[in-house]
Amino acid sequence: MVNWIWLSFILFGIVTAALQGNMEALNQAIFEGAKTGVTVSFGLISILVFWLGMMKIAEEAGLLAWISRLLRPFVHWLFPELPKNHPAVGYILSNMTTNIFGLGNAATPMGIKAMQELQKLNKEKDKASPSMATLLAINTSSITIIPTTIISVRMTYHSANPTEIVSTTLFATTCSTIAALLLDRYYRKRYR
Repeated sequence: MVNWIWLSFILFGIVTAALQGNMEALNQAIFEGAKTGVTVSFGLISILVFWLGMMKIAEEAGLLAWISRLLRPFVHWLFPELPKNHPAVGYILSNMTTNIFGLGNAATPMGIKAMQELQKLNKEKDKASPSMATLLAINTSSITIIPTTIISVRMTYHSANPTEIVSTTLFATTCSTIAALLLDRYYRKRYR
């Protein structure tokens, strides 16, 4: 569905430019957009490579295991229906940890694996289980300490202080996560 929406936007833009005689402006916008896309992508790649390397160092140093141990009781509270040593717990912990460090792209595969494991426990295969809804709420709102993607974009566009948004991001993502968890608990109780 989203592909059709984007296709309609593109076709509408082309038709409008043709009717108004602005095909030159359209061509210029297409090439400028492509150039900007490549520039932003290189900026994102460099910062993601850096933070993925930092995550590997943190993993080797035991920091990620420490954070996982710290989050494990919280995960068991959030997902009470999960067995203690179920594989989904590990994937959920990995997803949460990488999201905390602002590596949403690296968190996505772990979130998908966690959803697949949660689907195995799901009794109603055509509906999301409460655990799946909780994971989606946490993954979407996710507390973020280091917003690597935004820092990278700000660096690409030569921000004077690309990291000045860290405290604001931490505050905003904490609020969004609390709101997501409160709504999740409300709907769990309401539709139990």
